[in-house]
Amino acid sequence: MTIQFNCPNCNALIAFDRKHCGKRARCLTCGQIFIIPSEDYEKPQKIKLEVERAKPLPGFYRAIVLDSWKLFTNTENVTGLVFVATAVCFKFFLARLNFTVTVSGPWRSIDLYVPLGSILHIAAWGFLFWYYMEIIYSTAFEVEKLPEVQMGGFYVFLWQIAKSVYIFVIALFVVELPFLITAVILKITRVELSALLHIFMLGGLFLFPMAILTAAVGRDLTMLRPDYLLAPIFRAFKPYLMPAVLIAAVGVLQTQASQYAGQDLAATTGHLLLNLTVQAIALIAMRSIGLFYRYYSCYFRW
Repeated sequence: MTIQFNCPNCNALIAFDRKHCGKRARCLTCGQIFIIPSEDYEKPQKIKLEVERAKPLPGFYRAIVLDSWKLFTNTENVTGLVFVATAVCFKFFLARLNFTVTVSGPWRSIDLYVPLGSILHIAAWGFLFWYYMEIIYSTAFEVEKLPEVQMGGFYVFLWQIAKSVYIFVIALFVVELPFLITAVILKITRVELSALLHIFMLGGLFLFPMAILTAAVGRDLTMLRPDYLLAPIFRAFKPYLMPAVLIAAVGVLQTQASQYAGQDLAATTGHLLLNLTVQAIALIAMRSIGLFYRYYSCYFRW
């Protein structure tokens, strides 16, 4: 003999043999788990199962401190390292190639400024930004070597450069938005609160690695939401300090790494080596960002 009742969640009609009364069952329509009632059309009791929360994987610090050197010793990474070094040399030596072209006219001459060096400098950074995100993405999904450099044609390559610069600018804008809004308000009201501005600026820079991680792995700029950015940091604050400190070190060193400006050989060599060192640390920093997602993905809301 059967009994009939409605699912307590979706109201679908369900029938069971009476011998199953008091047992657990699952609605085939919506998946709701309930206790089979003893009477027809009696409302069954819902069952809420305790979902075991995933835990972070062990070995995060070891992966950064002890395994990152493999980036520079693995023979499979030679191509990627060569491309990075080439981009560094490209922007180092060509950044000063801005010049002015004089166009003679019937009445007067016009001087046109051609920022070729600046364009090439930005293009080199665009390639590096693109490669950074590829490193973060591949590392996040357990690839232990540098990603391959696939141009995909000249126009595709230009598009990748432009898109990468755009993503980095948007990510920086999002995390620094509280700083920008506060700066505008203080300027309008003519209030001097430089300490508050510094706090907001540094706070935005602290969030920047998480913003780049979200853009690189999530592949969607609409995911740059406060809850998505802040939740993993709150849950794993100490581990997050590793990529944050590495990114800060890259930023500080980069401010000291000037480009070629006609120096003598010794000075040129020193500045070029500093630029290459900055990029070596940047590769480790980007890998650490990807590792943060790999080891603490259970704390991400996306």
